[in-house]
Amino acid sequence: MKSILTSLAIAAISLLATAQTAQLPKARHKFTVIAHRGDHLVYPENTLAAYAEAIRNGADYVEIDLRTTKDGHMISLHNSSVEHMTGTKGAIKEMTLNEVLALKIKSNQSSDTTTYHIPTFEQILQLCKDKIYIYIDFKDATAAAAYSLLKKYGMEHQVLVYINAEDQFKDWRTVCRDMPLMLRVPDEIKTPEGLKQFVTQSKPDVLDGSWDDYSPEMVQMVKSLHLTLWPDIQSSNENAADWDKAVLKGFNGLQTDHPLALIRYLESKGLR
Repeated sequence: MKSILTSLAIAAISLLATAQTAQLPKARHKFTVIAHRGDHLVYPENTLAAYAEAIRNGADYVEIDLRTTKDGHMISLHNSSVEHMTGTKGAIKEMTLNEVLALKIKSNQSSDTTTYHIPTFEQILQLCKDKIYIYIDFKDATAAAAYSLLKKYGMEHQVLVYINAEDQFKDWRTVCRDMPLMLRVPDEIKTPEGLKQFVTQSKPDVLDGSWDDYSPEMVQMVKSLHLTLWPDIQSSNENAADWDKAVLKGFNGLQTDHPLALIRYLESKGLR
């Protein structure tokens, strides 16, 4: 998951940014665990089964990738093309909802013969309401359409939105000023001073980035600004040694590919 925001866009974003008033959903644990694409090492990524597994395992957030079909319906799929998950060629934005729902996803686990499907945003909201918060990676949608469904299901205060482009930031700040918005810190920022300047100009509510790009001093700078920092640690081989280092840096939340293992680790350390 990579943000396309650049330092050149910061100035434009800052024109719309106001004082930071957006509040994250009320924390359920001392350390926040975000299940990347659901618990996708157990079930196929971005499927309802992967999201349901994250709920069963006690994750705080499930990360979804929001995209829009040709006929205006929102679904969750990481890639713009359906080929990676279904073996069928086609871009989500060029397919109708019915065409998308007809596609079949198979598990990578030979023992699992279940057929899975790409879920709609509404199905995800129905599944997650009051059970788990949603981290919306805003890939290809409009704030107005997404917010309308959030209100329909009473979930306006159970989500945060990860911003991938300048126009998305503007869109959300116009549609709903109190929606918590997350930005990725640009790769070129390596110092607490540079980080402070970025935050002051762009005014995000939450910060993202790779966990190993942050020094302990940068983490402390974020805390001094009263911002939330939940970086990405997800990888197929992340482990307790990585989590030890992340905890020492001062993070109080991570996006992971191993939500259950991370939760058990945190519990063993008295951090959950």
